[in-house]
Amino acid sequence: MPVVFGVDDATLAVVKGGIEAVVALAGHSLAETDPEQGANLMIFFVRDWDEVLAVPDLPRLVEGIDARVPRLRAEGATRYAQMRFDADGAIRAAFVFLRVDAALARIPAEDLALMQAVQVILAWAEGAWRDQSPLAMAKGVAVLRPEVAALIRAAYDRRLPAAASDASHALRLAARMG
Repeated sequence: MPVVFGVDDATLAVVKGGIEAVVALAGHSLAETDPEQGANLMIFFVRDWDEVLAVPDLPRLVEGIDARVPRLRAEGATRYAQMRFDADGAIRAAFVFLRVDAALARIPAEDLALMQAVQVILAWAEGAWRDQSPLAMAKGVAVLRPEVAALIRAAYDRRLPAAASDASHALRLAARMG
């Protein structure tokens, strides 16, 4: 269940559509509410990191955000995400903060939505998308790279554990990717 802050209604529909497309790859669908938390994906679009500090009670939701904001500002960061995991290691909730600077504002909302959805549907390694986007262009339209889509589908195979850290898990994923 996503909740998106800081965008107009038209953009909200686009963001939710991108999330819905990636969630469908995992064999799930969006719900109106998470029965335990209400919402399990929150995306905040801000113009400046100080806007994050102005959100009431946010430090209770996102551990360490007060200390993180000065570092994000100093680094010139445009994205910060924090995830919560359940006892089995599955992603339970994700909080994404996007500081919309001039470069980020040039990215079409559809593309940005797909990129954010990909980045929160799995716990990727730090810097996983530094050298290559999870998106590719097909006839002028941004789409998920086929290998990224296949990995998401494989990772959500119900016969696999919710999370694993052993190297053999990569072989199980590869076998399901075809």
